[in-house]
Amino acid sequence: MKTSRHFFGKSIRTIAAVICGVLLGVETANGQESSPLGGVWTLNRALSEMPREIGFNVDWMPPPEPGRAGGSSGTNRGRRSGGGGGGSATSPYSAPRESFDDARRIELLTAEARNPPTRLMIVDTPAAITITNQLGQSRTVRPTGNDEWIDIEGVSIRTATQRQSDRLVVTYRAAVNRDVRYTYSASHDHHQLTVDVEFLEHGAGDKARLVYQAGIAETTSTTPAPAPPTTPGVPAVPASGGPPSAEKFDARPGAELRGLKALGILVEDLSTQAVACGLNHDALETALSARLTSGGFTVRKNSDEDTYLYVNVMTNTIANGTCVSRYDAFLYTNATASVSYRDQPVLVQVSLIHRGGIATSAPALHSPTVTRGLENYIDLFVTQIRDANK
Repeated sequence: MKTSRHFFGKSIRTIAAVICGVLLGVETANGQESSPLGGVWTLNRALSEMPREIGFNVDWMPPPEPGRAGGSSGTNRGRRSGGGGGGSATSPYSAPRESFDDARRIELLTAEARNPPTRLMIVDTPAAITITNQLGQSRTVRPTGNDEWIDIEGVSIRTATQRQSDRLVVTYRAAVNRDVRYTYSASHDHHQLTVDVEFLEHGAGDKARLVYQAGIAETTSTTPAPAPPTTPGVPAVPASGGPPSAEKFDARPGAELRGLKALGILVEDLSTQAVACGLNHDALETALSARLTSGGFTVRKNSDEDTYLYVNVMTNTIANGTCVSRYDAFLYTNATASVSYRDQPVLVQVSLIHRGGIATSAPALHSPTVTRGLENYIDLFVTQIRDANK
């Protein structure tokens, strides 16, 4: 079973995630008709305005040392005020810790604006708005106007959300005096969603406009279907009186997690670089299993459990010996689904939840750093499943 799961995880992960997103989108569309923003939306690139180089004008060069030629020349025009105030003339590595966190936020928000989701599923309630992309990755914001911290792909970002008439404005605090603002507005007929993206530095910056169409890009035809061929001597079978009734889904938020009590676990084999950085496969599997058990789940290792935790860690080292790992935790299940290119349902792997992050540290600290990051994600999984079962 481990071999088949490994094959699924490596070969059709993206297809399964998209199918999961489509199913989530159908549920949202059925359950959120009262909100102009709620529903499933598909990106229309022809109507959108997406500048390729949208983002902040960032200069990561350290400030010039005192007395060095060119310190006051016009070549410094890309730097914003305050960008080098925390640096030292003798050490380029003495910048405050926040600069690294800001860089991660800016990188994530810039990449998201340059490569926007091709599909959005929005659940809009008075207290909270949940936005899910085609990969099944979700974020929830609350329209209070107050700042709150949310997690996006393992990066904590301070966010403020408010309603302005029939529009929703979400502002991400990328760094000091650097905001990325998303304004969502639906057309009067609820057939189109416009998302205006602004990179604001001291109130001005690059802009983009994303236009989404309602639905999942279905095609319909009003032309009657041709009569089926007949065989001499065999009575003709009358055609169906209409399209088959749509399958009903449980449209409640978190419905896919309800009733989940037992999980399998599969930790991908570690590379030689990971082992050299102190990571241990069995120790990691034991730590995560213990986290799930303490959360009330029955954990079965090396079993054929349909729903299971899949963990993958990719590690490398840089020139000074620092270890860098990308770690991901997926909650997978197996399900049957109807796909457009097949005439019958097929078995697919579906990603229910996904979290991922990056850890950078010395070899001696790397294993506890990665383990702690994954344990935090498992705690989030447990909380999300508990909330769905309330």
